[in-house]
Amino acid sequence: MDSHHATIVGRENVDSGEFVILGHEKVDGQGRNSSENAANNAERDLLHKLFKNISAHMQNVDELHVTGTGTAQEQFIKYLSETPQYKNVETKESTSNKMDDESLIEYVAAQFN
Repeated sequence: MDSHHATIVGRENVDSGEFVILGHEKVDGQGRNSSENAANNAERDLLHKLFKNISAHMQNVDELHVTGTGTAQEQFIKYLSETPQYKNVETKESTSNKMDDESLIEYVAAQFN
C-alpha cells in the first residue's frame, strides 16, 4: 500500500484456502487548494477514505500484515487500533518495493506460513 493505492490479499475462505487478491482500492489525488492547511486536511481525508475502503474487505480479521513503500502502512495500523472492530487485531508491518499481484500474493503467503 501507499497513500493512494492498496492491494488487499487474503485467503479464499476466511479460515483456509490459498491467498488471492481480494481487491484493489485507490483514491485520486487532491486538486489545488487555497492554503497549505486545506491541502493537509484534504490529504488526511483522502487517506482515511482509503483506509475505510480497505477495511471494508476485512471481515473477521484476527491477524494482519501491512506492507508498503512509505509511511501509509504505519498510519493504517494506527487507524485500525483506533477502530473498535480492529483494535485487537495482531498486526505486523514491513516496508517493501511496489510488487505485481503475483509477487505480492507470494510475499503475503510467506508471512503467514
